[in-house]
Amino acid sequence: MRGRSLVGVAAGVALAATALAAPAEAGQQPRAAQQAHHMFSAAAASFIGANTVQQKVDRLSAAAAGLPRLANAYNTPTLWNQGVTGAGATVATLVSYGDADIKAVMDAYDQRNGLPPADISVITPAGAVPGCADSGVDTGTCQGWGGETDLDVAMFHTIAPAAKIVIVATPIAETQGFTGLPEMMAAVDYVARHKLVDVISMSFGTAEDTFPSVDSVKSLDPALERASRAGITLVASSGDYGATNPVLVGDGTFPYRAPSWPGSDPNVTSLGGTVLSTDANGNRTAPDALWPRSGGGVSKTYARPSWQNSVKSSTGSKFRSFPDITMEGIQGTSESAPLFAGVLALAVQANGGHSLGQINPALYGKLGPKAAKSGIVDVTSGDNSYGVVTGYTAAAGFDTVSGWGTLDAAKFVPALVKAVK
Repeated sequence: MRGRSLVGVAAGVALAATALAAPAEAGQQPRAAQQAHHMFSAAAASFIGANTVQQKVDRLSAAAAGLPRLANAYNTPTLWNQGVTGAGATVATLVSYGDADIKAVMDAYDQRNGLPPADISVITPAGAVPGCADSGVDTGTCQGWGGETDLDVAMFHTIAPAAKIVIVATPIAETQGFTGLPEMMAAVDYVARHKLVDVISMSFGTAEDTFPSVDSVKSLDPALERASRAGITLVASSGDYGATNPVLVGDGTFPYRAPSWPGSDPNVTSLGGTVLSTDANGNRTAPDALWPRSGGGVSKTYARPSWQNSVKSSTGSKFRSFPDITMEGIQGTSESAPLFAGVLALAVQANGGHSLGQINPALYGKLGPKAAKSGIVDVTSGDNSYGVVTGYTAAAGFDTVSGWGTLDAAKFVPALVKAVK
């Protein structure tokens, strides 16, 4: 998508949240009365209590200390040397609140790590975003979302240093369950309608089991479907609790398999997490293994899409399995999703600046079956059992918990561009 301008794009889209609101089931408290809370990764949670730019820079530097090595680990310098740096591509992170200090934080981070200044814009299409100290805002939750914002932007910029970055911030915190998601989907609709970005990354998730009903989950799909039709590639984290997920209220997890949305949604490319073994320069010293808490499994809501029919013998299910692919996730799969979004920004540039749209049919139909030629690297070790819940085991070829595996960007990007044409 070329020739776009974000000038004048800001708050001002009225959101009829009541039209999307999901009622509580009989016998439940109204959702607004429940004390649900967002489950941040340890990296994002480390920003809670950071009030100044310097504090945020220090937290980002500590949480993302190993981030610069990932460029080598995924072989992106080979593409950079060919002039493929993400120029002309625009990637967005969809977050609650965002971080008002993001530009100053990233300027300092870039200077520390020898990166060019990041081109960052912030939009608030679902309404003006409050400050973390404003009345009615949970300060810790707001600061955690600020940390997620900073981390996502750092991930994008490390992989695709010339890509434009848009922070799509919403005014209601996404917690567990339905809360905050209608505003996020209204924001997705705005971005799609105005053709503002090529890729949207979503580093959040909630168990399908926390929604009031299957219909309430699917009520969020039209925005994702419209974005996909507009040519936007949607990327989402697969979850950080193995084969299960946190309950709606309290600190526990479901004692059974509970898939994470939007990672389980067929409209998105779902990213699981791996553990990389590298030296100080990012050169791999051993094959990647599955991150033990990487989310993944089989949806209870979405039937198996036709593009997954080729792996039905592997999943053994009539429902959509996820993730589709994996990247480093030791900071949570909220790390792997923006890393992959950065790779997609490189692919957009390699595609002549044209968006890629829904890539899953190409991933399953052309790239995965020819893994060696398409830059897909198999992940064959690890499983995602969590607590009392037995998970899924990585294996040779496609498997439920690691999807097709991880990638070598220098091979994957040109193969993806060829496959989507």
